[in-house]
Order: sequence, then structure tokens, then C-alpha cells
Amino acid sequence: MSNHLKESRAVVHLDMDTFFVSVERTRDRRLAGKPLIIGGTGGRGVVASCSYETRKFGVRSGMPMKMARRLCPDATIISGDHELYSNYSHTVTDIIREDAPLFEKASIDEFYVDMTGMDRFFGSFQWARQLSHRITHETGLPISFGLARNKTVAKVATTEVKPQGRAHIVQGQEQPFLDPLHVRKLPAVGEKTGAFLSNLGVRKIRGLREIPRDVLVRILGKPGATLHQRAQGIDPRPIVPYNERKSISTERTFGEDTIDVRGLRATLIGMTERLAFQLRDSEKLTACITVKVRYADFNTMTRQARIPYTAVDSVLSDKALALFDQLYDRRQRVRLIGVRFSHLIHGGYQINLFQDTQKQIRLYQAIDRMKHRFGAGAVMRASAFGGLDQRRTPQNKDSRSPTSGRR
Repeated sequence: MSNHLKESRAVVHLDMDTFFVSVERTRDRRLAGKPLIIGGTGGRGVVASCSYETRKFGVRSGMPMKMARRLCPDATIISGDHELYSNYSHTVTDIIREDAPLFEKASIDEFYVDMTGMDRFFGSFQWARQLSHRITHETGLPISFGLARNKTVAKVATTEVKPQGRAHIVQGQEQPFLDPLHVRKLPAVGEKTGAFLSNLGVRKIRGLREIPRDVLVRILGKPGATLHQRAQGIDPRPIVPYNERKSISTERTFGEDTIDVRGLRATLIGMTERLAFQLRDSEKLTACITVKVRYADFNTMTRQARIPYTAVDSVLSDKALALFDQLYDRRQRVRLIGVRFSHLIHGGYQINLFQDTQKQIRLYQAIDRMKHRFGAGAVMRASAFGGLDQRRTPQNKDSRSPTSGRR
């Protein structure tokens, strides 16, 4: 890419304001302006999202629901609706797809649009404002956006003007804009890194920017180089075109054709759990699952289902089994089964906080740590034991390992 093109980049970051809360308010207008908390409603539930009216009391995402209730006893609490939020996300995506020259879906409620070169036809800021108006008009959802030369500055700008704000950080103003902000405002700075920098006396982005790159690399490792770059307002990452066909998948070809239904179901659960671990490991969520069955006569059948965005083993395994039951013809032997997750987006585990308790979340995290250490098959649900892939001889190993789908 030429220097001229790098200097003239224009990136718009679009972020739906308190997305889950806003969706609930479109369903019930009486909730507008009132403190609202969404998450697990049980005694050990966790906050998945909260309105701005509750945040002034100290309520935040990931907080135990008991604590949130104490901080804001007048808040309305809703358990949440995965499917409804996913449907709204798909609707917003379709609107952006119609207008945007190139866009990336960064999460269920967050998008980047590359407007580079469009200023010769019309203003990028005006275009973004018109798009945000259209999204709000057609969905009823509020949205904020930031326009800058790159993803980092655009995202920070959006965060600074929420809710329902618009920001344009013009070329050359990146450092004056970033310098006075807290280091935690940088997307690359998490809770642990922020605390570490604070202990070093580095609280503002300016202070981080003034630390030599070599020093940051020495104390933080490779991420230190990225932080040094971002603190300067530099971010060369391209917009990754959104493609719903993006997927991960795996298949099992059996050494002998089989009608062992129990073994087939157990194998499918094991395959699905390993793919789900890949999703969580890469901080992805899926909204579509496909199951494939190939019979002894090579006749191949597939069944697909759209689902709310998730990366939870139990949710995905249950859906995979339901699809398998729709496909399986008990009169024929099975040669191969496969499972694929598609419509992937970036997303952390918070999307699954509606039903989960803190204890469950810690359990899932502990299981993933064990899988990281000992392998993806080290821990699995009891229903996955007895799979045909566990009983095969050495010469009948998997025909394929999990692979990332091509875009």
C-alpha cells in the first residue's frame, strides 16, 4: 500500500448503544429512560448488559446480579433473549451491507467500515451520519460512530461520544485526542495490563506514548510493541471483509460403515465440543450450525439451522444432535459425519451470561484452561464418551482435522 493511501485512510466505527437494553426497549417502550439490567435472574446470575441509568450506581457487565440489585434496587431485571438480539444484529448487518463499500462485523453490535477514497464522491462523515440515521429509523436502535484514519482511533472516538454521539478525528489530531485519555481507553489494554501500567505510574495514554518502544517490549513482551503503536494513534490493521460463509468444520470418516446410533451421537458431541473450544479460543461466536451425514452408498445429506450467537458446548451439541436426528435414516449404514459452524463473528463469552451463573462461567473457563494445557479432547461431557472415533484402531484415524473455512 502506498504512503499516500495510508495517509488518506478513512475508517468508520459503528457501535450500537447498550445493544441488548435498546432491543428490549423497542419491545417495551415503557422501559425507556428507566434503569434496566439484563442477565441471569437467579440468585447466582450475572449481569450481561445494563442501561446508562444503572451505570451511575456502579452497575456493570459481568457483575454478580446480587450485587447489581443492591447497588440499584429500583432497576427492572430481564433474563434476556438470545434469539431476539441475534435477529436484530442480522437486520443491522443487512442494512450496512446494502450501503457500505467494505465492512467488517467486529461483534454482534459493532462494525468497521472502510471509506477510504470515498471523500472524492461525498463526505465520509456525512455518509456515516446518514447510515446511522437509517439504522435507527429502520430498527429503532440508537447508534454511535467515530470516523478516523484507523480502527483504534475510530473505536476510541466512538466510546468517548456514546450514547448517540458522532465524532470525527481529523488527520493529524490523533495524538492530541488520545493523549489526555486513560490508558484503559485503548482497546489493546485489558484489565490486567491497565493495572500493571497504573502500578508503574502510567495512567494516561500520553505517558504510555512517551515510553520507548524497546522498554515496553522488554516489560510486556510482544504486546508492548502493539501498545506503543496504538498510543501513537497508529493502527495498520485492514478492514476484514465480512462474509457469513466464514466457518470452521470437522469430519469423521469411519473405518467401517456403522449403524451404531449411540456411538454416532457420542462422536458428534465430541466433534462439536472440540469446535466450540476453537470458537472460544479464537474469541468467536457462531450463528449457524450444519450437520452432514454420508451413507455407505456415498449419498450425502446436510441439515442447517440458524441459532443465536453462541460458543457454548451444551447449546451447540444439543442443536447438532437435533439436526442429526432429522437426518439419520436408520435403514442405512453411515460412512461419515461432519459438523460446521458458520456466520462467525468476534465475541467474548459475555454473550452467554443470560443463563449462566458465576460458578458455571468459572467452570467453563477452568475447562478451557485444561484443554489448553492437555489438548482439546482432554475434558468433555460424559455423553461424548463411547464415540466411534475413540474406539477406532490406529489405522482408522480422523480423515480430517478441524479446519478454518475459506472466505
